[in-house]
Amino acid sequence: MKTNIDKWDVEDEGFWKSTGKKIANKNLWISIPALLLAFSVWIMWGVIIKYMKDFGYNFGMTDGLTPGSDEYNAVLNEVNELYYTLPAIAGLAGATLRLPNSFLISLGGGRNVVFLTTLLLTIPAIGTGLALSDLNTPYLFFAAMALLSGFGGGNFSSSMSNISFFFPKRMQGYALGMNAGIGNLGVAVMQKLIPFVVTFAIFGVAGHAVGTNADISLAGIQNAGWVWAPLTIGAAIAAFFGMNNVITGTPILPSTVQGVGKTAYMVLLGLLAAGLGAFLLTSVKLNMWIVLPIVIIAAVMLMKFATPGSIRGNLKKQFSIFGDKHNWIMTIIYTMTFGSFIGFSAAFPKLCQDIFVYTDPNDPTFVNPNAPDFMLWVFLGPALGALVRPVGGIISDKVNSGAKVTMWSTIFQIIAALAVAYFIIQAKAADSPEQYWWPFFACFMVLFLTTGIGNGSTFRSIPYIFDKEKAGPVLGWTAAIAAYGAFIIPKVFGQQIKNGTAEYALYGFTIYYVICLILNWWFYQGPKREFDNP
Repeated sequence: MKTNIDKWDVEDEGFWKSTGKKIANKNLWISIPALLLAFSVWIMWGVIIKYMKDFGYNFGMTDGLTPGSDEYNAVLNEVNELYYTLPAIAGLAGATLRLPNSFLISLGGGRNVVFLTTLLLTIPAIGTGLALSDLNTPYLFFAAMALLSGFGGGNFSSSMSNISFFFPKRMQGYALGMNAGIGNLGVAVMQKLIPFVVTFAIFGVAGHAVGTNADISLAGIQNAGWVWAPLTIGAAIAAFFGMNNVITGTPILPSTVQGVGKTAYMVLLGLLAAGLGAFLLTSVKLNMWIVLPIVIIAAVMLMKFATPGSIRGNLKKQFSIFGDKHNWIMTIIYTMTFGSFIGFSAAFPKLCQDIFVYTDPNDPTFVNPNAPDFMLWVFLGPALGALVRPVGGIISDKVNSGAKVTMWSTIFQIIAALAVAYFIIQAKAADSPEQYWWPFFACFMVLFLTTGIGNGSTFRSIPYIFDKEKAGPVLGWTAAIAAYGAFIIPKVFGQQIKNGTAEYALYGFTIYYVICLILNWWFYQGPKREFDNP
């Protein structure tokens, strides 16, 4: 079968059975592992920073200071906040890159896009392996690798767009559900795979581990980056030789060189906007709430003025959603669900470490000897959140309302967030904080479950609020903005952990959830609702 398919009509039952079904399924089952790896590389910093803390990666900031001194401990607290900034930078880049990725398929072709965007994941994988090989690697190098890990976050938009063109309408739910659902499991897979591979020196020949901490060799920690390189290369090769470009998705079918070139250009635009944000965050040290709108505006302006003329007309149509207030309302509500899911996924392992392992605020080097082995369990949160997403949609269909399901999931999300805050307070005040591990963990699992259910219910509401022409762009826009949760949540937790008030982060999130609950009721359920329980 040729790479470019210029006859593609999957709504024709005869064509689907004779030709389309086999090709569509082949593309889907190559796309799924590629997207799973994309999520893994994007969110890997949430686990990597846990090991960086264990092994003492201080970015050279403690050089010349006396261990145990007030100045030394103050620097360690600052370093700990910088750890949280790494998954935040990855989150910022991944969300920003979703904007250009929304248009890649129409320009570059599905096969070319998936090939290049998957291959790009190899850069942060190798770079992170090299960075972890030396305790003295500068913070800015780690920040650069976190920025490039954002490739994985952006890939979601192009991957979902691509798969939608391969299947008939009656099978869109199955195809997109499989691609997104299993793809999201990449977070859970990563949270189990990294703790496993760091115990082996399997990539020791690839880089020399310099330095030790507590007589533990660094040879294994490099694997947290290196392990993804052969997997992403393999997935990229599979996409190159096994996937197709179809004319329904790419009206002007390109050659491989043309498709890859256009894809690289659009990704570069997104990377420029994300890079600006990372620079303002790390070098200029602007407040995150100032950086965020600057990055979004920069990305939109680059999309508007620097994109190829062939898609500017399409862009103008899509930008019309910005004049619809319900686009902004659903963006706020959807961010509560997916934004919380991806943000908590990025921050959860390090948060567990800070609450239950390094428990002495006066001695940042103190390790609780009875701390729970949380790395055995943290993967369950992202796994549950990903697997339960279809349940929110199914329940919404049965009660004929996504807004109703969103309401109840939000109420339980609020209760769970406050419960997590309560157990953080109890753990901080206890001589044996580990006694609060299981209730803390259980309440956090409820948070993941409710974000997943709410994610499914909001997806159901959008097609009932917007007409067909607007529904697609709204879904793309909300998915991009919600992904900034992977930037906001780790950054907020990092700031509050430094202040010794981690529970304040949960209070802030709770206020936001209450606002979303009110918006959902006012516009879609209350007596003055503008849509009746969509």
